[in-house]
Amino acid sequence: MQVPNMLGTQQSDRAVLGAFQQSGIPPRPRGPALRHRIAVPVSSASAQRQAGHEVQEASRADCCFRRDVLQLAPAIAALVLGSSAGPSSAVQGLTAGRLPGLDKKEVDGFMTYTRPEGKSGGHGVGWSEIPRYTFKVPQGWQESPVSIADLGGTEIDLRFTNPEQGSLAVVVAPVLRFQDVGFNADIRIEELGPPEKLIGGFAPELFGSPLQEDDVISTDVSKKGELTHYRWELRPHRLVEATAYKNRVFLLALTANGRQWRKSEEKLKTIQQSFDIMA
Repeated sequence: MQVPNMLGTQQSDRAVLGAFQQSGIPPRPRGPALRHRIAVPVSSASAQRQAGHEVQEASRADCCFRRDVLQLAPAIAALVLGSSAGPSSAVQGLTAGRLPGLDKKEVDGFMTYTRPEGKSGGHGVGWSEIPRYTFKVPQGWQESPVSIADLGGTEIDLRFTNPEQGSLAVVVAPVLRFQDVGFNADIRIEELGPPEKLIGGFAPELFGSPLQEDDVISTDVSKKGELTHYRWELRPHRLVEATAYKNRVFLLALTANGRQWRKSEEKLKTIQQSFDIMA
């Protein structure tokens, strides 16, 4: 391993000193200066032996010092890089994985999830900030990691699961899938088309297959504040809630098998109906 060139800078010197202090390794002397070693008269045998001894001691000290620095090199590099990183680097480090968003406070057996600011989800880095959404989940539901390699596509923003009750996914898609609008557009879902158009367009992404005509059990249109919401119950045991805000379409989709549905139908419908955008 080579010592990074950054050790020569003033910032790195402070990092080296801090790393030594934290490690408990005392700094080692670097030995007599070179000019002292070469100024010994050559004619003196004892002086030559003394000079040779000093050279050996200095060499050992230098080797020990280099060994200590090499051992601490990873920590030093982390300190220097960390001190030079700005706030955006810290956010990026967080968005690479999951972020906390679940309020542990329980109300009637449900907890509230709110999308954290800066979360990347399956979109990867580079998307503009996504408006925050919120919904309720019963205790015992756990967030599942998503990425740009998610089989559901890059528009999958979040997944939650509970082996006893079912699973959910949140899709955040650009309005451009339906309309050619400006970057700063503020669209409502009714402007994109009727409920059947929306659910037909997203079914393959949500469920892995196109929607059949007899799959729709019920459709509902309602208002939550200024936003219109579309709501569907689909066969065999699927629930979807959708709305649009600014230049994004938001969908929450729940799926369950027969056993989960018989046990948790009301809880799943509560999750569906709680989905909203923090407009």
